Amino acid sequence: MQNVVARLLTRLVAGIGASISVLAGCENAAFAQSADAAWPSRNIKLIVPFQPGSSSDAVARVVGQRLGERLGQGIVIENRVGASGNLGTEGIARAEPDGYTIGLANTSTHAVAPSLSATLRYDPLKDFTMISMLGDSPFAIIVFPGLSAKSLKDLLDTARTKPRTLNYASAGPASMSHLAGALLEKTTNVELVHVPYRGTGQSVMDLISGRIEIVFATLPPSLQLIQEGKVRALAVTGPRRSETMADVPTVAESGYPGFDATLWQAFVAPAGLPPSIAARLTAATVAVVKDDATRKLLLAQGVEPEPSTPEQLGKRIADDIEKWRTVIRGANITAPKQ
Repeated sequence: MQNVVARLLTRLVAGIGASISVLAGCENAAFAQSADAAWPSRNIKLIVPFQPGSSSDAVARVVGQRLGERLGQGIVIENRVGASGNLGTEGIARAEPDGYTIGLANTSTHAVAPSLSATLRYDPLKDFTMISMLGDSPFAIIVFPGLSAKSLKDLLDTARTKPRTLNYASAGPASMSHLAGALLEKTTNVELVHVPYRGTGQSVMDLISGRIEIVFATLPPSLQLIQEGKVRALAVTGPRRSETMADVPTVAESGYPGFDATLWQAFVAPAGLPPSIAARLTAATVAVVKDDATRKLLLAQGVEPEPSTPEQLGKRIADDIEKWRTVIRGANITAPKQ
């Protein structure tokens, strides 16, 4: 009889424990739903893995300010610089996925870094919740006006006739402008000589004076020089013509379909972000990027606005990882020493 009573008591206690666990789970779920519904109730941190004043920082501030206005909370920029953007990107991945930390991602941090760093401490796909693409920054292929080449075809014909005699400048080793040049060499089967600079300012001055022949340049500082005839633009490296230089053809239009070498920018968040918050962030970001005032500000920074779904952003990252890995390995490009 005592054994029967003991068993009954054991079952009763277990049943009460299970009921308490269920109730606790319900309370936790209700609390989580309540927190999601109240989001955002305070400022949101936007981690930018690059220094203040950089092109990525400028894009983050343009979109971030308007995103904060749309969400009704401030967006606080935190420039977390180091390891070519990898330090700040790791900070985004390791942040609490509560909607109060988002980050700027770009081609360098999410598509190029996996092939350049053997010790990368984040997975560019698994460690992030995709929010939306912001836009693309193509490069202009500009040349010394003293060259006879009037088109990209002319330039490439010269390069094939005289391999490794034409120099092209980039913003530095393993920079996106360097990779754009390497992709052009691979795609068109020409051999150029890469000359790395620290940024584009000095390289453009050397181009004007004829010290080098080709520069893969960002658009804003190039536009006035092109208009004044100090340099000649042969093509842009994006998938479509730039709105700021509509008369300059793309590399794809010049005979190489599918060519695309751009620095894209996007917003991401830590993996595990509640779906309801992620959806609101995506909707708000897309609306901001589509706004005419934001578009004008982005175009002034040389960025072609291109909002996206989270799925489209994830696919772009996956595709670009494979593309740039092939280019990097084929050209034996290594990460610059820190």
